[in-house]
Order: sequence, then structure tokens, then C-alpha cells
Amino acid sequence: MISVSNVSLRYGKRVLFDEASIKFTPGNCYGVIGANGAGKSTFLKILSGEIEPTTGQVIMNPGDRMSVLSQNHFAFDAFAVLQTVMMGNKKLWKLMEEKDAIYAKPDFSDADGVKAAELEHQFAEMDGWNAESDAANLLSDLGVKEGYHAKLMSDLNGKEKVRVLLAQAIFGNPDILLLDEPTNDLDVETITWLENFLADFQNTVIVVSHDRHFLDAVCTHIADIDFNKISVYTGNYTFWYESSQLALRQRSDQNKKMEDKRKELQDFVERFSANASKSRQATSRKKLLEKLVIEDIKASTRKYPGIIFKADRDCGDQILSVENLSAHSSEGELLFKDITFTMTKGDKGVILSKEHIAITTFFEIILGEMAPGKGEYLWGSTITKSYLPNENSKYFTGNDNLIDWLRQFSKDKDETYVRGFLGKMLFTGEESLKQSNVLSGGEKVRCMVSRMMLTNANCLILDEPTNHLDLESITAFNNALKDWKHVALFTSHDHEFVQTVANRIIELTPNGIIDKRMTYDEYIHDDGIKALKEKMYTQKVKGK
Repeated sequence: MISVSNVSLRYGKRVLFDEASIKFTPGNCYGVIGANGAGKSTFLKILSGEIEPTTGQVIMNPGDRMSVLSQNHFAFDAFAVLQTVMMGNKKLWKLMEEKDAIYAKPDFSDADGVKAAELEHQFAEMDGWNAESDAANLLSDLGVKEGYHAKLMSDLNGKEKVRVLLAQAIFGNPDILLLDEPTNDLDVETITWLENFLADFQNTVIVVSHDRHFLDAVCTHIADIDFNKISVYTGNYTFWYESSQLALRQRSDQNKKMEDKRKELQDFVERFSANASKSRQATSRKKLLEKLVIEDIKASTRKYPGIIFKADRDCGDQILSVENLSAHSSEGELLFKDITFTMTKGDKGVILSKEHIAITTFFEIILGEMAPGKGEYLWGSTITKSYLPNENSKYFTGNDNLIDWLRQFSKDKDETYVRGFLGKMLFTGEESLKQSNVLSGGEKVRCMVSRMMLTNANCLILDEPTNHLDLESITAFNNALKDWKHVALFTSHDHEFVQTVANRIIELTPNGIIDKRMTYDEYIHDDGIKALKEKMYTQKVKGK
């Protein structure tokens, strides 16, 4: 168990937390949420002891071991992969080092023999003889093949390091596990493995993540940072979001009787409990919800952007035809070939590939920003396109304020009109006068979405639209795309976004295309498609 008692953190006049007192108990997973800058990662650093709070204290049970997912991808570059994982259990690793140092002494004495025997006993009690095989199995489960286990961490790429550091964090069954954005750079198979691991984990987990599907799969509680307070609610992210939205609607309904409101909330909890069977943590979560005091459900004070896409005209019958399209990277590597498909009305297709550069290249080709290596494409005459690129720095090189920045993309130059689109993305008052070249990553994306809404296009092309956004903006964006009635091509690592938006899955490979009209969950769990993907990515590429 770990608890915080009267914890406050202040930076000058800025207050992140004020008198926070929370108890985190074993068997539960707590998802820490809050707007960008609210202090989610900072709170984890307070729990780990990396940052001292201004007031208050963090209390752990004596003897409990805490493990933290390292954010420094270079800290272990001098060590082998297998060693790096075992270093996650600091006490065991120290014992191993001390034991090895004694055995390596050239003048091994009787006293050394007695000390070595004591260390061997402690080592056996900690199941040290199985440490290496346990670490190896953990790495394999996370997709790090045996051939990499003896390599130095410095020889691994960023995505491989993420997996090793995750293995390090969960190695040795820690009593308290702190995870800050653990799904970053993981593929869907590894994320599923981690979800299942945490669902079975019997100790305390505290996690920060922008992945709503992940939060829903693993969390029993949500710790919400809002207005300098940290409030803990029973249930996963979706339950917190939907119940807080329901409470917000009820608060605005002054004419509704209190008993009617209570009955509506009770019905909501019962419906959610009944639907929880899809989760591996369903049983424990249902029991928690049954004990929930209805008065604990409160309206969130969080603000959500108003993302509303409108099209000036409907799409005609001809949308997009792609014929035998191929492309190489700047280094000459084949990204995809023989890509042929036709978009039809109502298609919202997610574009997938093992290499993200292949997707970005495909988008830039069909938008006319670069030439294909081979093949052709044709847009219908009724189609107007709006593009949200993954890399947007070229749009923010000047020092215009946001009103003038957005005005350059608008046919209507009226300030009030332009301010309206900025306001929808929460740039109001002084915020709309910020210089465009000093924005954060999330602010730039929100500006680009304002720009998209101005176009009234009937075809949306989105390259990782949820990158840099907070959960509120991601949720609003997701809802906007679910309501979109025209056509879209997009890619995203957000499982919930893809599952709830896409009605067509298009995967680009070096050996052709996989094109299926089904949901994302159906696609990733279909054994036939798994076998086909293995073939498409591993068979020897023929031709250019």
C-alpha cells in the first residue's frame, strides 16, 4: 500500500496540488488523469521520491518495493539487455553484484566464504536462481527476441528500448508499480499483453496514460487532478467520463427532482456494471460499482473542445481510385507496392502499416505533395480535402498571433468569425493573442483542427490526429469523427479512436494491400488475417 497525506506542491504562485490525501491499495489499478499541465507525471515523481512535495508526505508499508518505468532511454546504455531488466529489482541486483565481487576476489578468505554463504541464502530466498530465466521470459513476452538479450542497450532502437524498460519495471513482482505512458511506441499485440498482465497483477498500479482503451482495460479507479485537488473515483475511464457528463447534464436541469436524478444515476451504474463483462477485471470492477455511493458521482469541471466538421457539399459517386501505387523511402527501401483500392461513400478507412513513414508517404502522394514511385490515383470532381499532418512545424514559423494565423486560411477575414473557430478549440480571450511560433505540441494540433473546420471539406485525411492532445481533446475529436457522415482516411495508434471510427481497414505492406470492411477489433483478432500479415511482411519482395 502507498498513501499520500496532505501533499501540496507549489512553484511560486502556481499551485499544482493542495492538501491531497489518498490511499492506494493493493489489487487495484489507478489511472491518473487531468488536463495538460495539471501535474500527472509530476504526481508520479512525488510518489517515487524524485520530487519533494512542498508540504505533506508519501507513506509506504515497511519492506514494500516500488518500481518505476524509466523515462530515460539512455540511462542503461552500458548494460546488456538482460542485465537491464534484472536491475529493476534493485535489492536483488545489489545482492548479485556483491556476491559476484566476493567470488572474484583473488585472496578469497574464510570470512569471505561465510559472507558468501549468507548472500547465497538471501539470494535463494529472493528466488534469485530463476531471475535470469524470468527476465528472459518477460522480454520474450514483450516482443524482445532472444537474440537481443545479450546485446547492449546502446545497440537497440527507441521502440526496442521501451520494451526492455517496461520489462525492467514489472520484473520481480513489485509491490507498487508506477507507469507513465507505458503504451507509447508499443504495437497492439504488446499493449494487449500488458493489459492482460496488469489485469492479473495483484499489487498496486498507478498509471498515467492518454490511451483510453488501455485505461478502460486495466483501471479499477480514476484519480482525477482538477482545480488543484486529486479526487479518486471508482470505475475505469469510460465510466468516469460518462458518469461525469451525466452529472453535468443533471446539474444544469434545475427542474428535475432529486429522486429522479438519483434513479437516473443508479440506472447508469447498473447498465455499466452489466456491460463490464468485456473486461478481464469485470468481476472486481462490478463489485466495486455495486458498492458505489451515488452521491460520489460528480460533474467534471473539465472543458472539452467543440470539434464540429461540416461539409459544403456531399460527395459524389467517384471518391478516390488508387491503382498499383508503389513508393520507396529516401534511403531506397520499399515502403509499399501494388496498392489498389477504391473509396466509396461513407467510407472511414484507417490506414495501417508496420512503418509509419509508409502511411505518411501514402498520404502525401494522394494529396499531390510527392510523386509515387509507380502507379496512379484519381480524386472525384466533387471531393474537397482537408489534411491534418503528423508533422506541422512548417505551419508555425511566423510570429503572428493566433487570430492572424488562422485568418490567412479563411475566406471570411472577419475577426469575430475567426475567433469563433479558435474559441471552439478553447483559445479564448488572451489565449487567442498568443504568438503562433511559441505554442506547445497540443496547442499546435488544436490550431490545425481549427484550420480544418474552416475548410468545410467533405474528405478528411488525418495523420495521427490524437498526438500531443489531452484526453478531453482526444474524446472530442473521437466523437466528431463518429458523427462524420462523409469520407475519411486516417491513421492512429489510439485503439478506441480506430475501433469506434473506422468501418474499413487498409494495411499497406511491401507485398501489396490488405483491405477489409470490418471493425479494428475484428481485424486484429482474426487468425486468418494474422497469418496473411505475417506472409505479406516476411516473404521476399519481388520487383521494384
